[in-house]
Amino acid sequence: MRAARLIKMVLLLQSRPSMTAGELARELEVSERTVTRDAQALSEAGVPVYADRGRAGGYRLIGGYRTRLTGLARGEAEALFLSGVPGALREMGLEDAASAARLKVSAALMPSLQGASRTAAQRFHLDAPGWFQEPRTPELLPAVADAVWDDRVLRARYRRSAEEGAREVERKLEPYGLVLKAGVWYLCARVAGGGAHRVYRIDRFTGVVAGEERFERDEEFDLPGFWAERAEEFARSILRAEVVLRLSPAGIRRLPHVIEPASVAAARESAGEPDGQGWVTVTVPVESEEVAYGQLFALGPDAEVLAPAGLRERIAEAARRMADRYA
Repeated sequence: MRAARLIKMVLLLQSRPSMTAGELARELEVSERTVTRDAQALSEAGVPVYADRGRAGGYRLIGGYRTRLTGLARGEAEALFLSGVPGALREMGLEDAASAARLKVSAALMPSLQGASRTAAQRFHLDAPGWFQEPRTPELLPAVADAVWDDRVLRARYRRSAEEGAREVERKLEPYGLVLKAGVWYLCARVAGGGAHRVYRIDRFTGVVAGEERFERDEEFDLPGFWAERAEEFARSILRAEVVLRLSPAGIRRLPHVIEPASVAAARESAGEPDGQGWVTVTVPVESEEVAYGQLFALGPDAEVLAPAGLRERIAEAARRMADRYA
């Protein structure tokens, strides 16, 4: 346990100019006193850890010290080769760079671990796009990815959605990060000069130009956290209508397979007590009555729409026509 912590401490100091005892303690999840003891142990083992005294002091490695990758265990080496998504790297134009990096890592590993790349590739494959859709790589994705990597300001023409008027606008953007969601690429960026971060679909860009101008990245920006927050907001924003349902026990089990997770969570929160046959009444937020019709009809006799009346009648009429068809 301590050996793994010492290795992590060396790698942390290797990746930054210096770190305070408090920063190391938080990263390693130990006390500052333990950090002091670990630094002394590394120094005694020949690792040149130097402690700067004073309020602005901290720990750093001296003499350009670099550790080698020979300390990797087989599981760690295999996980390293799983850390990228091959298809995504190819679409961003980074396939050659990733291939070269994998070769260099393989060359640095001990002979007993050099098969880790093939071991991982033959056991795990990541396929990001959803089912029943043809994945298409946006033509401008590599140019946008280059701007993201280099923190370069992007001048872009963007086609708004139909709800926003479907018109084309020009923006000067600070591109912070790319997200691949269910086969669709998104750019998280903010308008140059400040303002809130926003999300843009890459396939709606009609032109991008990245010059030499660079922007100062906000170091507090957290891409995973920002995306999770925006994704939840989007999922809730499209649920503009409500449907009241009675569900059988089977209907309750099948509900997550026909509606969005946010709607399922809301339905569970609103669920009343089961009746004598186990049926429960729930309120389900939906995108529209039209969308709800297609989703809830799939539950068949395990669901009864109580409201709105128009949707209830529409499903009842469809059920009558189906019964006549199979009579």
